[in-house]
Amino acid sequence: MASRSLGLHVARKQDAARSGAVERRNLLTVCRFSVKTLIDRSCLDTIDDSSPEFTNFVSILEQILSHRLKGQTTWFGYETHRSFWDYVKAACSKVSHSCIHSIETMENVRSSRAKGRAWIRLVLMEKRLSEYISSALRDFKTTRRWYEDGAIMLDEEAGLLADTLIGLNTIDFSFCLKGEGLNGSCPAVIDYTPYLKSIQRENSISSDEELRTLGSSGSEKNTPEKMAASTAETILTEQSSWVCRCKRLEQKYRMALEQKCYLEEMVRLREAQLSQVIPQNKALQQRLTDTHLSHTLEKEQLEYIVLELQDQLKSFQSLEQLSQTSLEPSHTLNLDTRPASSHWHHHEKEDTPSLIGLCGSLQSVASNKSLASLKSSECLASPTTEMTSPDLTPS
Repeated sequence: MASRSLGLHVARKQDAARSGAVERRNLLTVCRFSVKTLIDRSCLDTIDDSSPEFTNFVSILEQILSHRLKGQTTWFGYETHRSFWDYVKAACSKVSHSCIHSIETMENVRSSRAKGRAWIRLVLMEKRLSEYISSALRDFKTTRRWYEDGAIMLDEEAGLLADTLIGLNTIDFSFCLKGEGLNGSCPAVIDYTPYLKSIQRENSISSDEELRTLGSSGSEKNTPEKMAASTAETILTEQSSWVCRCKRLEQKYRMALEQKCYLEEMVRLREAQLSQVIPQNKALQQRLTDTHLSHTLEKEQLEYIVLELQDQLKSFQSLEQLSQTSLEPSHTLNLDTRPASSHWHHHEKEDTPSLIGLCGSLQSVASNKSLASLKSSECLASPTTEMTSPDLTPS
């Protein structure tokens, strides 16, 4: 029983390995077909998000990059699904002039799946998809850490994938990275019908040729006239197909010429706007320097005035202290003679508006003090006069 269970286990392993090899081979084959269809389609029309060939190619590439990708183990021991964008960030960090940081800072792209899809579109527009894939494959340690055994990125044919993607550098892609298709949560689904149709068409063409050869060899009634008619018919069909191709190429050339003229006109307008903005910028810079200089001068003047006022205030305080010590009750003066003797503030310094104002305030303070001293002396003398007044009246 043990040998039987061991044999079943080995058989299951072999079946799993065989199915994995078939899956890898199918994905790489379909990727080559999709690249070929994209190149053929680019000869007739521009490639954008609405092209079914591009949608299918992106689905195939997402399947290849996500094939047997290791999940992330959480703190509770569960394994969560990872996106290939996390692997691209780790493996392609050493690429020169990388666009990974710009994708990380995009506001409308938040999920890992959306960032991975935006990365595919951006590197296709930059014509650097093969460069990124080759750089990621060279970092074998990181690739080994992120993928399980049997993954396409760990297989030897992954180098052929990078070589296949070089052909996409001949295509001018045009995408909008603000679309709603980037944030879709649905997984990528591959449409195999176009490739099955092409294989079936090739098989049908080969079978028709075989039947035609068999019929021509079996029938002896074919005349040279019929053969000439058939060759003429084939020549006409080939000519019509070439005419259609020429018309399509001519249409594409005209479109490119119109785009070139439009871009040249836009460049001319931008240059004219730039020539107008440059003198304005210079004038604003000159105005800014003048304003800064005037501000500096005003600041220096204000600092000088503040220092001068501080010096005057100190001198006035010292003079006020001297005046307070000189004013005593026994040496009080009359109110009429007080202002005449109050011209003591004229000293060595010149009169300034601030000095005149402070002198006036000081004079008012001195006059108020003299009035208060006179009133206090009168109040002290009044009780004696009231007591002696009855004695002076006649009896």
